[in-house]
This record gives sequence, structure tokens and C-alpha cells, in this order.
Amino acid sequence: MISHLCAATPALYILWIIMAQIAAGQEDREKTTALKDLLSRIDLDELMKKDEPPFTFPKTLEEFEYAFNEYGQLRHLKTGEPFVFNAREDLHRWNQKRYEALGEIITQYVYELLEKKCNMTKQILPEERTDDEPTSFIYLSPDALSNPSKLLVLIQGSGVVRAGQWARRLIINQDLDSGTQIPFITRAMEEGYGVMVLNPNENYLEVEKSAMSSPLPSPTEPSDEPAEKRERKDDKEGKKKREFYEKYRNPQKETETERIPIRENSSSEEHVLYVWDHFVSQAKAKNVFIMAHSYGGLSFVELMNQREIEVKEKVCAVALTDSAHNIWLQETSKGTQDWMQQHCCNWVSSPEPVDTLLDPMLRDCPRVSAGTERHELTSWMSFDSIFRFFNKSLEAKEDEEAEETSNAVTTRSSSLKYKHQDL
Repeated sequence: MISHLCAATPALYILWIIMAQIAAGQEDREKTTALKDLLSRIDLDELMKKDEPPFTFPKTLEEFEYAFNEYGQLRHLKTGEPFVFNAREDLHRWNQKRYEALGEIITQYVYELLEKKCNMTKQILPEERTDDEPTSFIYLSPDALSNPSKLLVLIQGSGVVRAGQWARRLIINQDLDSGTQIPFITRAMEEGYGVMVLNPNENYLEVEKSAMSSPLPSPTEPSDEPAEKRERKDDKEGKKKREFYEKYRNPQKETETERIPIRENSSSEEHVLYVWDHFVSQAKAKNVFIMAHSYGGLSFVELMNQREIEVKEKVCAVALTDSAHNIWLQETSKGTQDWMQQHCCNWVSSPEPVDTLLDPMLRDCPRVSAGTERHELTSWMSFDSIFRFFNKSLEAKEDEEAEETSNAVTTRSSSLKYKHQDL
């Protein structure tokens, strides 16, 4: 008898587990039913009182009631307060669209600064183009192509930033000096550089999508229901969804668009390569200096992969700030890696004091602290250090060239002396 009970114990234990699982499943179903009942009692009209406002926003800073003060800070014209993102509570999408609209105005404002304050001109790309194809552009200082000594090329990171910007967030929430390239351009011009401002994120023309270009709906799985019944069911469900959104939120419909790529400039990497081939390589400057932030560093390394010999011949030094490059993933040559060790420096986000030497992540270029842990601030915080780096690099190159010239003269003199003795 006891042996039979012992043999049955595992079976009873398994049965007990199954019954416990059934009970738990039943309890979950009861909870789900109770939750549905609770949700059905909530008055959605009270819960979502506000409809989403239309996505129509001011077209100028003045209409936004904002302006930049004497310190380059964006302030409200009436209150003097910084920009407020949450202009309307519980309407995040509307607030984001408002922020983006302000960002577009800021972009145009920075273009005006480049043209009026920095005396730069817009160069349309591609150079040889048809009248109806989409275009991009860069900015050139008056002597960008003719300066015989020095040329500075500025490349920002990825995202919404356009020519002349490092970070839109800094321009809006901090000031123009930290968020734009204006201080770098001004300093470079004062020190005798020509300047090129690249625009690696202007890659396509966005146009409204026509109804004809909309993709056809994908075929659904066949159903056993009669066609008329299925159509009535689909209509009913679609009507329910429409009524819900119209009644409880009235969301604004966004215009569907499609992107037409800009020829030879459809990506940051393509843009940097195009500008090198058509402008930088044609410039008369004996010494080219490049500053690249974030993804701009990746685009520069890709340029080296494509034009290694030319870059080594023309570029004196490269300053990177929190660069996104990776010499392994980008499969750089050993020659490129060796050159970067000697001619590049990467200021990265770090709590250490600025210019503190950090452990190298990969065998590419020295890494030093930018003196900030904020990625978008690394360029501004490294401002003085970068120009010191450029000046030291130029001095080292000139000393090396002078030494080579001296050695060549000495060798030639010795050769002439020996010939004279032979005679």
C-alpha cells in the first residue's frame, strides 16, 4: 500500500501544479475582465479635454516673440525668460513640432550670420547641374580657394544641424557661441586662415508625395467570411477608429513626403568626398586643417580611405571632437592609422580637465579630454586647445621642412666640394 502511495506521489504533485496553473490563469482572466470594466467606466471626454492644435507656427523669431540678446542667448521678448519647450501641457507632439519650427528659423538665422557677420558666400552643389535637380551648398570665405598659406575646413555631426551649426539644442538653450561655428570662423580669419563650412546633412529635397505614388495596400489573407459581410465589418471597424480619434484627440494629419537625393551629396560621406575633390583639393593653401565633430569624424576617415595619398600630402592637422569614427569597422589601412597617430587629436567627452591625455580606445589617434561630459559641448569646450594644436602642428611641419631644406643644401655643398677635389 505504502509503495503504491509513493509511486503515485509524483503524479499527484504534477496534478497539483497543473491545477495551480489553471487557477492562476483564471485569476489573470478575472483581473483582465476587471481592468476592461474599469476602462469602460472612464470618461474619455474628461480625460482628454484638449484637442491637438493645428501644426501652424510663426515664421520668424519676432513672431515667436523671441530674440538673441547681446550675449547671444535666446530670450523671450516680453518676459526675458529662456525658451520653454512645454508651451502646452500634455501635448508633446505639438510641442516637438513647435520646437522643430523654431529650429528651422534658427537655421536661416545662422545662414544670415555666416553671410553678414563672417562675409562668407554660398556655393551651390553640385557645380554642374540641371535647372530642375535638387541642390545643396557650402559656405566659403573670400579667400578660401586663393589663400596660399592656410585653409580651415569645418564638418559638423549628423542630424538636423546645417552649415554653421554644431548643435541646435545649444543655440536655443545656451547661446550662439557654444552652438554655432561662428567663433571658430572668426578666430580662423583673424589668424589668417581661409575657411570652408561644409553642409553634410543637406542630402535630399523633401517634396509632398502625390496620391499616385502611394504604395498599394498589401493583399490580406483570404477569409472564409462572405465578401459583403467582411466589407461591412471592415467599414464598421474603420468608422469606430475614425470616430475615436476625431472625438477624443483630433490629431493633426502630417503631410506625406518623399525624398529626392542630391546627386553626389546624398550622404555625409559623399558630401565630404565631393567637397574635397571639387574645392579643397583645388585650393591654393599649402596647409589644410580640418575640424570634425561626431559623425563628421567618421566622414573624414572615410575620405582618407578614398583619398589617402592626397589627404596626407595636403592636410597638416585634424582636430576631432567626440568623433564617431572606428578604424576597424571602416577598415582603414595601416598607413592611415600611422598618419592619424601623428596628425590627429580627438577631444572626447570626459569629466577630466580639458587636454588631459586619456587611454586610447583603438590604435588611431591620441584622445584627450574636452573638459565636459556633454557630447554636444565638446567642440566649444575645446576651442582654444584646438587652435593651439593647429599652431603647434604647423610649427612642427615648418621646422621639419626647414631641416630637410638645410640637409639638402648641406648634401649638395658636400657633393660639390668632393667634385671640386676630384678635379
